[in-house]
Amino acid sequence: MKQLSPADPENLRRFLQTQHFRDQSTCKVYACVLRNFQRFILERSAGVPPSLPLIQQWLEERRLKWPLHMVCNRARLVDRFLEWMQTCGAVPNNPFAELRRQYGNRTEPIVRALLSEDVEAALQRLRPLARFGSFVGKLMEEHVAQMRSIGYRYDTNERMLLRFDRFLQRHAELSEAPLCELVEVWGASNPCPRHLCRAQEVGRLLSKAMHRFDPTVAILPMGRDVRRRARQQARRPYVYTEEEIQRVLQAAQSFPSPRAPLRPLSLYTMVVLAYCAGLRHGEIAALTVADVHLEDDTIEIHNTKFFKSRRLPLAPNVMLVLKRYLQARQESGAPMGAASGLFCHHHGAGRYSYVAIGSLLTQVLRRAGLKPARGKIGPRIHDFRHAMVCNRMLKWYRDGVNPQSRLPYLATYLGHEDIKSTLVYLNVTGELLQEASERFRQYGARALRVPGARP
Repeated sequence: MKQLSPADPENLRRFLQTQHFRDQSTCKVYACVLRNFQRFILERSAGVPPSLPLIQQWLEERRLKWPLHMVCNRARLVDRFLEWMQTCGAVPNNPFAELRRQYGNRTEPIVRALLSEDVEAALQRLRPLARFGSFVGKLMEEHVAQMRSIGYRYDTNERMLLRFDRFLQRHAELSEAPLCELVEVWGASNPCPRHLCRAQEVGRLLSKAMHRFDPTVAILPMGRDVRRRARQQARRPYVYTEEEIQRVLQAAQSFPSPRAPLRPLSLYTMVVLAYCAGLRHGEIAALTVADVHLEDDTIEIHNTKFFKSRRLPLAPNVMLVLKRYLQARQESGAPMGAASGLFCHHHGAGRYSYVAIGSLLTQVLRRAGLKPARGKIGPRIHDFRHAMVCNRMLKWYRDGVNPQSRLPYLATYLGHEDIKSTLVYLNVTGELLQEASERFRQYGARALRVPGARP
């Protein structure tokens, strides 16, 4: 087995070659940190692979010289280095990997726990809670399985139930309390109206599940004003103007990405699809090369919300953007297999994930000056879909089309179950209200006109 030796920098040199540095000075800093770590291990253990006690000693020594945030940052680097060494067979195991298996995937909280006064207690607080491990967990798990067995995805409700389950696992003293009291205590733990609404929704779900097995169990009601107050607190949709859409497209095209030249065009195409085709965030992430049909100017959306799939015709300008992107994608050397992600990169999984697309498009909105530099306030990615619906309604009014007769087509295009879901997107803007008022005025004028009377 190869030893960790600062005299033989081969392992370190090979590891640094696997890293992709934007600045050469970063490579020098990494090399300095890792040489210091190798030297420490060599002096304390005569070349024996690092163990957890040695890792703790190194962290404590570094804590005397570096601030805590820097120790955590450099520990992540050492973690990556040891993981690579283990993969190559240079060390038998990575102590950080075992800690992450027990106490969560993030290295920083583990390092902070290792440097705390009571290490064992700090680590135990990091230990992930079991899935549906509370005293009501079995009922929750069976309820989720039953709802999925009859065709529901039930992802949102499952996440709510898991939050409630984690709360109950931390409050084992409530094991004898009735469901209504559990819901009340959970709701009181956070004064936010949305949390209170969520707590009552969970209580109603579980009481219905219990009522199926025991009809004497009362179904818990929702508070009269809870939903109203939660809706008032919810963020309102933002309807982009045409000028703002142009700013977003320009920000996407000029997005700084020296190491990924295709990224600006990818972001530009994502924004075009989100606004012009009304695609959801997840639908953009799931697109593949095979979903684009150049022969008839359509794209295929598979198995999305409400278990729907649909084939959408696109405007010629939108298809022109897609064709330009596909050509640039092919010239970049990206895989063109049918199952390859439409929006791809050359690292990791080879395609942009849901989270990566969300992060990048949020940066585009910030660069366009539509969203603050920090925080979750301001326009969202999903608001492109709202803007698409509002602007489509506005165009119908201006073209003299009856919007009510077109709503079923719009609902189908958006992938909705019925027009009720589409009506949620009809936000009343000043322009839309003016066009609707003018349409009503013209209709009323014709209805009130008396035959034979002077005009």
